[in-house]
Amino acid sequence: MYWVDFDKYFCFSIRLSLTIMKLFSSTQIKEIDEYSIVHEPITSVALMERVAEILAHAILDIYPHVNRFLVFCGPGNNGGDGLAVARLLALQGKCLDIVLLYDQEKFSTDTLINYKRLKKTSCVTLHRIDKLEDLPELGPQDVVIDAMFGTGLSRPLNGWPLEVVTYINSCQAEVVSIDMPSGLPGEDCSGFPSDGIVCATNTLTLQFPKLSFFFPENEKYVGLFQVLPIGLHPQALTTIPTPYQFITASNVKPLLPKRATFGHKGTFGHLLLIAGSKGMMGASVLSARAACRAGVGLVTSHVPSGQGQIVQIAVPEVLVVEDMDTVCFSSISNIKTYSAIAVGPGISKHQKARVALRQLLKEVESPLLLDADALNIIAEERDMLDMLPPNTILTPHPKELSRLVGDWSNSFQRLELQQAFALKYQVVLLCKGAFTTIALPNGDLLFNSTGNSGMATGGTGDVLSGIIGGLLAQGLTSVDAAILGVYLHGLAGDISAGEIGQQALTASDLVNNLGKAWLSILK
Repeated sequence: MYWVDFDKYFCFSIRLSLTIMKLFSSTQIKEIDEYSIVHEPITSVALMERVAEILAHAILDIYPHVNRFLVFCGPGNNGGDGLAVARLLALQGKCLDIVLLYDQEKFSTDTLINYKRLKKTSCVTLHRIDKLEDLPELGPQDVVIDAMFGTGLSRPLNGWPLEVVTYINSCQAEVVSIDMPSGLPGEDCSGFPSDGIVCATNTLTLQFPKLSFFFPENEKYVGLFQVLPIGLHPQALTTIPTPYQFITASNVKPLLPKRATFGHKGTFGHLLLIAGSKGMMGASVLSARAACRAGVGLVTSHVPSGQGQIVQIAVPEVLVVEDMDTVCFSSISNIKTYSAIAVGPGISKHQKARVALRQLLKEVESPLLLDADALNIIAEERDMLDMLPPNTILTPHPKELSRLVGDWSNSFQRLELQQAFALKYQVVLLCKGAFTTIALPNGDLLFNSTGNSGMATGGTGDVLSGIIGGLLAQGLTSVDAAILGVYLHGLAGDISAGEIGQQALTASDLVNNLGKAWLSILK
């Protein structure tokens, strides 16, 4: 198995194999399991054994020198996974203390089978505990395996399980959660109290990530998560519909624009970049530099009168057109000559810019990207939303997004608002951040796998506008340009962080490492 290891960079760290990953609901996961059991065919207990072997291998890989593991098991199949893992670790010479939260009469069929198998294994101590004072002591040298509750959880924990979770979280031991941190729902987390969820150091999730892993408020519960393929039936994975998908390298490689052997600069498109205003010309420079690194043949930068020299000196590859106004974008002509247009970084919300943007929306026929101040203007003059051409790409950060779609109380609600907006206006709507999300006009929503918190610095959004604009100009569809653009952008950030660290990362570093990002995908 070939792994990409992003754990140095992500806000919650992650390791994943290079496969297309869909994100399924808890109900769909159960359906996929059942389909695999019938069509592989394989018995459910044999599938549990296969899962346990994969989990045990991953745990030993993370903790090769740990000798004692404490396994907390619930009554369902998540607990059965834990019991099977405990047996396999014991066979490797590890010492296992198993805490059973329930009597065996409440065990699922497969959990009961693994309980009986485990009782025949040496180096294992089984505890049926229902009092807090009877729980084994946990120290920093210990590792807890959380196998209490998985994706089937439908309500917040209470009573004895909640006490156990509170106890685990109060200890200094590292925690490995199987599939899900116990107490964390797979999708909507509203109504689930923060003190009723295991805070895992590592989460070993099965076959695909879970939607709630991508919510900022769940970082402290999920920790580093690793996706473990367990051989579920591919037919089920491809045919069961879901609006959610995780973008990986295998998604983006087919999107790379072809480079014609006999191509010339006209072959690879012409981007018009309307960016910058007096005192904000850095946005124009950064987006122009990024566009040039995105493979486009020509870039024309439209800037206020008297500001052109800044761009020409900083980016000599770029053509410059000066506006009639000395402060901001106020008018544009000959827009039909361009393959794509990107508008917004640093243009200001000046009244003249508002009028010019409105006129542009009336006339534009080329693929269009809107960012930053262009979005802020539209959010304040909402009739412009109905003027957006189909498949326009909008690239807000969370605050800009809230101005467009309204406020949200949690991340799941934000996804719903983002999806609804993209569907209503038939646009491609991004939300920049960790695991940048892309809402498509058909209602689907994609999560990006690249990027790191070092990119949370001024100018990186301008770089993204230049990259996606350059891809649009080369003829990529809006959806493909957005997917490839955010992946390249994040990958350049990961390469930069690997070279100089997240703390020192600047927007210019992303531009400088775009070449390496391209080469990484092309390998």
